[in-house]
Amino acid sequence: MKYSAREEEWTAWMRAAVAGDAHAYDRFLRAVTPYLRAIARRRCDQFGAPPSEIEDVVQEVLLAVHLKRGTWDVSRPIGPWLSIIVRNKLIDRLRRHGRHVSVPIEDVMETLEADRTEDGGDRADVDRMLEGLRDPQREIVRSISLGGAGIRETAERLKMTEGAVRVALHRALKGLAAIYRSDGREDG
Repeated sequence: MKYSAREEEWTAWMRAAVAGDAHAYDRFLRAVTPYLRAIARRRCDQFGAPPSEIEDVVQEVLLAVHLKRGTWDVSRPIGPWLSIIVRNKLIDRLRRHGRHVSVPIEDVMETLEADRTEDGGDRADVDRMLEGLRDPQREIVRSISLGGAGIRETAERLKMTEGAVRVALHRALKGLAAIYRSDGREDG
């Protein structure tokens, strides 16, 4: 498979981020967000999802990338990993809304071997980072990322508006990035 220079740059930034370079991680997130939005738009069209799902999927993907970046195999390009996360988050959203989604096996063949079980260290690290957040941010992150709930479902359960949940999720991501930097993982 041939990868673009852009994707090679993202891969290099994510490798540096996994090694603790917060500046590279920031560059990666800013650069990759429009790409995630484009993939989400294509996947919504492919699965017949309304365009209103795009931004929710992008937010869920960014959170998943943040929490699971340590599971990405640094010897592999980042693009396929991101595409899979987008597809999975969209499918999860559609299923939560009662839609049946079939995914051809060809779409997942190359990812089956990449599945890893989360070890206790990763979980402890996630829990420790989440404890640095205030409620309701902590509960929103747990609900959406760890529990698999959607923005709407989380908003209803917490008796918040969807917009307030999105704002709190965005602030939580910024808070997690600050916690990550304060742990001494920042390079420079």
